[in-house]
Amino acid sequence: MGSEWLRLSASSTLVEVDIQPSAKRSEVVGIGPWRGRLKVAVRAPPADGEANAELIEVVARILGIKRAEVSIVAGLTSRRKTLRIEGDHIFALRLLVEAE
Repeated sequence: MGSEWLRLSASSTLVEVDIQPSAKRSEVVGIGPWRGRLKVAVRAPPADGEANAELIEVVARILGIKRAEVSIVAGLTSRRKTLRIEGDHIFALRLLVEAE
């Protein structure tokens, strides 16, 4: 499995994400086979930034970090987003995806 969806930049981890709003439950689904991005489902609707806020919350909870350490740096109004996570979380994210 390639890791184009995941890279280290300075002191942050950048993660390419496809978000699925209005899902039945919030969870990391795995790597999307066509786009090669991390797919995350969230229960929140794609309105008023609710899905973005829940995406940040889900990623922070899974990694055991504060929400303030996760930010969206590209794709605020798109389903395709780039997340910046403070610190090096590449190993943890790869393990998470392999466990799916």
